[in-house]
Amino acid sequence: MILLKNFTIRLLFISVLSSLCFVSISQDVAEGEQIFKNVCKACHNLPGGGMSTGPDLKDVLNSEKFVNQEDRTETFIKYVQNPLTLGVAAMPAQDLDDTQVLSVLEFINTYVPEEKEVSSNEEIVVVDEMSSVNILIIISIVFIILIIALISIKNTLKKIQNQKTETISESIINFCKVYWANSKAVLISAFILFIFVLKIVFDTMMGIGVVEGYQPDQPIQFSHKIHAGVNGIDCNYCHSSARNSKTASVPSADLCMNCHTQIKTGTITGETEINKIYDAVGFNPETGKYIEDYQQKPIQWVRVHSLPDLTYFNHSQHVNVAGLECQQCHGNVEEKTVGQVAFKDELNKVQKNQDEGIKFKHPTLTMGWCIDCHRTKEIDMESNEYYADMHEKLKSDPKYQDKKITPALIGGMECGKCHY
Repeated sequence: MILLKNFTIRLLFISVLSSLCFVSISQDVAEGEQIFKNVCKACHNLPGGGMSTGPDLKDVLNSEKFVNQEDRTETFIKYVQNPLTLGVAAMPAQDLDDTQVLSVLEFINTYVPEEKEVSSNEEIVVVDEMSSVNILIIISIVFIILIIALISIKNTLKKIQNQKTETISESIINFCKVYWANSKAVLISAFILFIFVLKIVFDTMMGIGVVEGYQPDQPIQFSHKIHAGVNGIDCNYCHSSARNSKTASVPSADLCMNCHTQIKTGTITGETEINKIYDAVGFNPETGKYIEDYQQKPIQWVRVHSLPDLTYFNHSQHVNVAGLECQQCHGNVEEKTVGQVAFKDELNKVQKNQDEGIKFKHPTLTMGWCIDCHRTKEIDMESNEYYADMHEKLKSDPKYQDKKITPALIGGMECGKCHY
């Protein structure tokens, strides 16, 4: 019995220790991934992540900056917190503590490139998260370990009582024989398996068209961070039709030339990317003049999202009437490079969304995501002239007294409002 007790205690200790280690590592990786997306991704990327203004961070500790350092990790931490320690002025210092930088390193070291499936219209990115299949694999491994442990315990008990023991394979075979002889057990197992397969099929179908985090490579390495962030250019200067039209539009190269007839060198990419604009419109930067009879070339921008034909969405309604800011739906664009579909967690951290009580629970650009906003955003009835008549009617209705008025409450959930 003493032998059995010691064995059980050791098994329990190993299981608890393994679980704690797994949870700790998972938390570090998750925190590092979030920091990477919010801070590093504006300039850097990982394999398969598209173009970036800064170097790829995979195997960063083996790069030229750190490979000859005595303590690469410590040097990397100091570099992130103050790049000037290694003589780099182009990168701004990051307000991260040592633990946060180590979490980012943990994420980089465990990073697996995202799988991309190319369709005729757009590229769909499948983000490798903790899916149902991965959870099943982990649970299966745990069960296998438990089965082996229980068989070992059973054999230990039989040895103590001088009974015949069984090998693991013999125990499994005998168990299967007893199991298959029980028709009720087989029926219940088949039902559970059917439900599980149905769940996998449902999850797969719900993932169709979900493009959170999608950030395709673009023909010109345009940086929103430089233009909207550093230079403070208003989003509506380039996407002017967002205020007056259904669509936000992509600016023409002629609009770029309003500035780039004078600004001919970028702070990060030099002349490389700006020359692509000149090549498109036929501009000679040396003479400062357009080339006569030049056959202009369209810039083949890659569409980030296609609104389904069955859906109606009007930018001007949301910008002018609802008073939404670009960041509330598109995230902190001024911190990013090329266009990207924002993650719902990123949008939930946008200050104005928090101030207005908007909480997203569904993936970005899905119907559930729109409904989340329509259910939680409060309409400014008092100072918005668009709702003046409606406000007077609601004030006289007792059931709306002291009630939060949301788009859902005034018809924003009706199918015909958004679907033809």
